[in-house]
Amino acid sequence: MRNWKFNHIDFSSYPFYSENDLGVFWSPEKTKIKIWAPIAKMVELRLYKDGISGEVYHKTNLQRLENGIWSTVLQGDYEGKFYTLKINDGEWLDETADIYARCVGVNGKRGMVFDPGKTNPEDWKNDKGPRLNDFTEAIIYETHVRDFSIAENSGIENRGKYLGFTEENTKSTNEISTGLAHLKELGITHVHLLPVSDFFTINEEKPFEKYNWGYDPQHFNALEGSYSNNPYNGAVRIKEFKKLVQVLHLAGIGVILDVVYNHTYFTKESVFNQTVPGYFYRQKTDGTFSNASGCGNEIASERAMVRKYIVDSLKYWADEFHVDGFRFDLMGILDLETIKTIRAELDKTNPGLFLYGEGWAADQSPMPEHLRAVKKIFINYPGLPDLTMTFEML
Repeated sequence: MRNWKFNHIDFSSYPFYSENDLGVFWSPEKTKIKIWAPIAKMVELRLYKDGISGEVYHKTNLQRLENGIWSTVLQGDYEGKFYTLKINDGEWLDETADIYARCVGVNGKRGMVFDPGKTNPEDWKNDKGPRLNDFTEAIIYETHVRDFSIAENSGIENRGKYLGFTEENTKSTNEISTGLAHLKELGITHVHLLPVSDFFTINEEKPFEKYNWGYDPQHFNALEGSYSNNPYNGAVRIKEFKKLVQVLHLAGIGVILDVVYNHTYFTKESVFNQTVPGYFYRQKTDGTFSNASGCGNEIASERAMVRKYIVDSLKYWADEFHVDGFRFDLMGILDLETIKTIRAELDKTNPGLFLYGEGWAADQSPMPEHLRAVKKIFINYPGLPDLTMTFEML
């Protein structure tokens, strides 16, 4: 039986990979797959025609490269096909999508090969959100995608969905403005959306049977399917969300995403632990998983490839989806160096993004408090950028 204690491992000895090409990337001629799995002895890619059912129709092994990288190239057009990885590090781990999966099938069981260009709404290249002179100018409206339009009397056709934000001039049965029209009359500058990255607890095939805010992450780079009109095709949810962003931007309203990089819903079963066991999570001195999130685990943001992952993920959301800021759930779990890196890296390509978060943790962490982005430490920490333009501590 696998030992899930890690106090015997020096994770700082794991190799670092600096390039920005991890994940699955489609082109008409070929699809490139590259993952970081430094202790793997074998990595198997499995292809499917369906996102949740059906048998594997093709298997191939990735090839080991330097710095913990495994890679392969599929010749031909694989758009619309689904994939998983299965890693052997001395024994076989579970079958999962890759940790960088940007497009997934229903319930996130399998990754999906897709053409990003086909997910862009018309005139997407000219889409741009507002930028303010100072964070004190912001009027931020926090909402949940489902809650925003789910009321039966909302007058909105796409109730509880991404597209519910895109409908013009909707009114309730008693002629009160709803949806986008209501946001416009409020005079807000930004909408803060509760988590829209793929989370576990809602069955996307039956999205209204259960309710959840979304703070139970499964895939950080893929969108949640329960808010889509077609949860089976991951590319559809991407296009729908881009349309949400575009319509809000046309109304002069920015989009801020609530992000949850402090923990995952699963621990042992997570895509991270099924790729590089132990590395992405902090441990107690006895080697078991620590739990500053109060949700079963906490992300080890201070480790080099975890920090890279978080920065890569944020840059992806900012660049691909044109979002205008991020609110960090339990930011006090993340280390200060990662927070500084996030600000610096995002400013290179997206200056003016709003970044703020909760400056506390939910429980004790093995990382000393003075090294984490907690409110009392963060405000007085030397060497950080101008805090008035960087983080608002809620």
